[in-house]
Amino acid sequence: MLVNAADMLKKAKAGHYAVGHFNINNLEWTKAILLTAKELRSPVILGVSEGAGKYMGGYHVVVNMVNGLLKDLDIDVPVALHLDHGSYEGCYKCIEAGFSSIMFDGSHYPIAENIEKTKELVKAAHDRGLSIEAEVGAIGGEEDGVIGKGECADPNECKQIADLGVDFLAAGIGNIHGKYPDNWEGLSFETLDSIQQLTGELPLVLHGGTGIPAEMVKKAITLGVSKVNVNTECQLAFAEATRKYIEAGKDLEGKGFDPRKLLAPGFEAIKATVKEKMEMFGSVGKADE
Repeated sequence: MLVNAADMLKKAKAGHYAVGHFNINNLEWTKAILLTAKELRSPVILGVSEGAGKYMGGYHVVVNMVNGLLKDLDIDVPVALHLDHGSYEGCYKCIEAGFSSIMFDGSHYPIAENIEKTKELVKAAHDRGLSIEAEVGAIGGEEDGVIGKGECADPNECKQIADLGVDFLAAGIGNIHGKYPDNWEGLSFETLDSIQQLTGELPLVLHGGTGIPAEMVKKAITLGVSKVNVNTECQLAFAEATRKYIEAGKDLEGKGFDPRKLLAPGFEAIKATVKEKMEMFGSVGKADE
């Protein structure tokens, strides 16, 4: 059964660890992430961007696929199904479809409009028992057409959004979607610390988890980050494993072209990546606490 992410992230904040948010793009990815979470006894958040939702056939398809896997694979750890970087309209669609959590990315609006829309969506989400994430300060890179330069969030604006009753908050602290450039200056821990001082117990979110050095991620967790988003690293691992399989000619051996065999190396690569991240974030074993 899907749960909203509020309780798992409150526990993570109090326990000084983070829950991994891993984006899903198809059944193989979803199955790999869920099985790894079960094996490691870790809570997990399945993230779905609007683009991925459309690719998979629609939000109702995604909800039914995830619910089916939870039942048939006997997944007994906390799992949230979360809209990632949702638009105002997309949030309502996911609420209706049966997601257990949503993110409204209003970071590209003026702060007054971000506050207005977030306030409305907080009520809509909470009325249906969903958790809600908001964003202040643009995350660098591009996500479903929303382009950010990696600006650091204004801590006072973060407090304004936090006071609306959101369950967790994504704040730009120099993080970037996709691969990090060689001249990346790193995370602004000063900004992160200032945000935590003003938002108190509210769990904070680190987007763009791929490519951030482990020591930086761990330091961010000590400063209030309770959710870390990972997508690009899974994509790279899946692509590399699949490429090696094909370049080695495995798809031409016997029935190696069978999609169940063709996608198996990528499936295992995602499991390995998710395991590595869960260990880094400190969430292993936390599902039973």
